[in-house]
Amino acid sequence: MGKADFMSPKAIGNRIKAKGLQKLRWYCQLCQKQCRDENGFKCHQMSDSHRRQMEVFGQNPGKVVHEYSAEFERDFMDHLKRAHPFSRVSAKVVYNEFISDRHHVHMNSTKWLTLTSFVQYLGREGKCKVDETPKGWFITLIQKDPMEELGEEKRNKRLAAEKEEEERHLAALKDQAARARKVVRTEDNNEQEDEAHELRRDESQGPLVLGMLASSSGAENVEKAAAAGVQGSGALFARHRPPRPLHAAGSNPFNEDDDEDDGGVSRGGGAPAKRSKLDELMQKEIEAKASKYSKLGKPERLDNWLHSGIVVKVMSKELKEHGYYKQKGKVLRIIDKYVGEIEMLESGDIIRVDQAQLETVIPSPGGTVLVVNGIHRGCHGSLVSIDTTRFQALIELADEKGKEVWLEYEDICKKS
Repeated sequence: MGKADFMSPKAIGNRIKAKGLQKLRWYCQLCQKQCRDENGFKCHQMSDSHRRQMEVFGQNPGKVVHEYSAEFERDFMDHLKRAHPFSRVSAKVVYNEFISDRHHVHMNSTKWLTLTSFVQYLGREGKCKVDETPKGWFITLIQKDPMEELGEEKRNKRLAAEKEEEERHLAALKDQAARARKVVRTEDNNEQEDEAHELRRDESQGPLVLGMLASSSGAENVEKAAAAGVQGSGALFARHRPPRPLHAAGSNPFNEDDDEDDGGVSRGGGAPAKRSKLDELMQKEIEAKASKYSKLGKPERLDNWLHSGIVVKVMSKELKEHGYYKQKGKVLRIIDKYVGEIEMLESGDIIRVDQAQLETVIPSPGGTVLVVNGIHRGCHGSLVSIDTTRFQALIELADEKGKEVWLEYEDICKKS
């Protein structure tokens, strides 16, 4: 059988079929099947495979349409970037070029009913510059600077980090409030334990004797009074104890008695709290550091913590309109102990900000830090790890031969 003529209907139909450009209304996007006529499309709709696909589509139609719309928009924009990156071109021309691919996503499966609605959508989203003329809609691709996109990505990451930091700060405030409530409850319980109890004594326990232990002669008088059987109606019994030695000047300026008596029981009537070996060692270390720095004339904490060469974060809301709010900068020098001259890292501007409107910056593990307050003030070190539950950081001090200490977040700052 010979081949059909070039312009015969059969040859034309074969060429159209090979090219894949047939009527869109006879194309099934779910099954990705192109029918040649209305009868074939109707038979396809009655097939089992099409019905199964429609059942899947009926479970979540919105999601399927959204996926087709996103794929259509992505492929259309990719074609526009490759074919007409800088030209003002008719939307119909671009669309005809786009649908020449037989495997493209058809518009009748998206949320846009017409090409006009899709073009208007691109204009609203700022992806293309669109204008309507008597010849139809024309579009021009809006080119974005790659550096601008990179800056936007960095800005989004910074906003996410700031949100995380605010959540961490809020969690710290909640933790402090919980600890404060716990301390108040503990003090209330101690006050209830320290309430006075009624004194009950049997007659067989002997008389009550009141004695004043002011001096050794007073003690002798008490012994004589006890021997003579002096009774005090309703008086309290005071056991004889040897007089305490005079305290050194400044050791107990308020003349407060010890919490424990001879029996080792506190005045509140409860047993003394047991301390673990770790608590005792930590207390001894703190006392040793405090005594060391007191001998050197160095206070443990100071009001001013600013140091030159550290990275801080500006928290002044007055500078928000200038773009400095929650931005990081390097401290160049200190003015009057409390004012820092800051060079902003992003813009390079130099501003002066009070330390009350600045925050310390914690680097990543392994970063170099400077201890800005506390006993180790002025020491350099590196960040080993952080404890988000206690809001403390483990620092390896370079000035003390690699000694590791736990410090508060506000006592350390990143070195520039």
